[in-house]
Amino acid sequence: MSTGKINVAVENIFPLIKKFLYSDHEIFLRELISNATDATTKLTHLSSLGEVKGDLGDLTLEIKVDKKGKKLHIIDKGIGMTQEEVQKYINEVAFSGAEEFLEQYKDSAKDSGIIGHFGLGFYSAFMVAERVEIITKSFKDEAAAHWRCDGSPEYTLETSDKSERGTEIILHIDADSKEFLEDSRIQELLSKYNKFMPVPIKFGTREETLPLPEDAAEDAQPETKTVDNIINNPNPAWTKKPADLKEEEYKRFYRELYPMQFEEPLFNIHLNVDYPFNLTGILYFPKLNNDLNIQKDRIQLYQNQVFVTDNVEGIVPEFLTLLRGVIDSPDIPLNVSRSYLQADGAVKKISNYITRKVADKLSSLFKKDRASFEEKWNDIKVVIEYGMLSEDKFFEKAEKFALFPTTEGDYFTFEELTEALKEHQTDKDEKLVILYASNLEEQHSYIEQAKNKGYKVLLLDSPIIGHLIQKLEGSKEKITFARVDGDTLENLIKKDESTVSKLSDEEKETLKPLIESAVSNSGYTVQLEAMDSKTLPFVLTQPEFMRRMKEMQQTGGGGMMGNMPDMFNLVVNTNHELVGQILSTKTSKKRERLILQALDLAKLSQNQLKGEALTQFIQRSVDMIK
Repeated sequence: MSTGKINVAVENIFPLIKKFLYSDHEIFLRELISNATDATTKLTHLSSLGEVKGDLGDLTLEIKVDKKGKKLHIIDKGIGMTQEEVQKYINEVAFSGAEEFLEQYKDSAKDSGIIGHFGLGFYSAFMVAERVEIITKSFKDEAAAHWRCDGSPEYTLETSDKSERGTEIILHIDADSKEFLEDSRIQELLSKYNKFMPVPIKFGTREETLPLPEDAAEDAQPETKTVDNIINNPNPAWTKKPADLKEEEYKRFYRELYPMQFEEPLFNIHLNVDYPFNLTGILYFPKLNNDLNIQKDRIQLYQNQVFVTDNVEGIVPEFLTLLRGVIDSPDIPLNVSRSYLQADGAVKKISNYITRKVADKLSSLFKKDRASFEEKWNDIKVVIEYGMLSEDKFFEKAEKFALFPTTEGDYFTFEELTEALKEHQTDKDEKLVILYASNLEEQHSYIEQAKNKGYKVLLLDSPIIGHLIQKLEGSKEKITFARVDGDTLENLIKKDESTVSKLSDEEKETLKPLIESAVSNSGYTVQLEAMDSKTLPFVLTQPEFMRRMKEMQQTGGGGMMGNMPDMFNLVVNTNHELVGQILSTKTSKKRERLILQALDLAKLSQNQLKGEALTQFIQRSVDMIK
């Protein structure tokens, strides 16, 4: 047996790093600015320890575009490097200066905000540059260094006459990447990746209007001055303590995150934890109504104020991806390009923490001001219902504040609802029947019928309510939900009152085949029931189980059932005067016309009468009036 050490040939790995290190070439600017920020952060940390003496001066980073010279400059006034450090950190691929610094100063630098981890970010420069230069001078009293490389393993390193502390990276942009010589493109990348970096970043200048003095003449024109164009906010709201922020500051930060979003958020949740992981951030609840198809990727993930991605799947539970805001954590493990999350136990802990924090905030809002919570319910319910459906731990907490509104505008928690209904709304199996409507307009006649009998009807109209109902029924004993236009209402009414039919059994036996013959092409199951005479002559109901299967199929839960047909019961009210006329009519043509008219009225009440059938109904109605 033999043992040995695998050698990696730089000649082979360098082209791979240059070509495939990052999935998106635009990331190079983020990485180089992150390095410059680290250099500045290290300097301020050493200064706080007394290892760097004197005033540090202006530490602003600067980005310059030299379109004529085809160069892009990234300049910092940070810690700098000696020639020996250039040899160590630049020429040894994947040697991370940030990691070494954190290890050397591990007792004091843990929370210093050092960004880098992998020591590869610098090489992203070669994805867009044919040549790269580094001109750097350390804070130590040593000569400056000038490093050059053309993207091959060959480089030159010599002394430079640079006299000021800091580092300048010069990228000689290659022909395929000339877009990065456009000011607008660089501004776009700075806004995307570096909007909240912890060190000020200058990109060009801008004109600033000076305020007029109090004694200025009426026709005086304000003066302007040229100032540095600082493109970032080094102290964003999420880096501050919640106690130090007012409501208006939270709203101002929301507008900073989403300048094209003109509607104010409903409320925010400030995340701030340092054990067992570090996580800060602010999540905002926007007005959502019932829309599950809104753009989900609106929460931005940062690492030490460096933008990573707006795809937070895995970190934020799926139901909360409907929210907006920022999450920042140095403890979220990323791959080498910081572009994708890696599987890790810490991520699950962070996800659980966010779920718990959101649930606690909602519970607090509910207890503190229930009236305000009820006013917001229609705008936030889809998130809460989605969470109850998909997260068991959230379901347990949400039961205390999830609301069930009635068609009359009252709001109940589930516990309050069951208490209010248990005396009246039980079926023959002594199950508590919770009636609900999904559309006030289309189910109006059924709602009125239920209300006239003294039943409460909920208004549950979110797109996932069918799935949530299944879960609620599965977690509760002797509870069943039934839509008000289903076949459960008639059974509930029959239990409460035994209305005597005006028709004899013989008359019923005569009537049923007459109606079945007239509606044979419609596929309805005809049922004769004795109902209140004010109820429609014909009523369409759908078997509750069949309607649910259809709804689940439409929202992706139908499995292999295929395209299930609609099934309806045609309930004939034997106590209605029109039904009596149908039975007593002598001519088959007139009888059929009355049956079809009564059927169309039932369909019309459910918004099912459309197209040619609606046209025929209108014409038939005109003929009957004449």
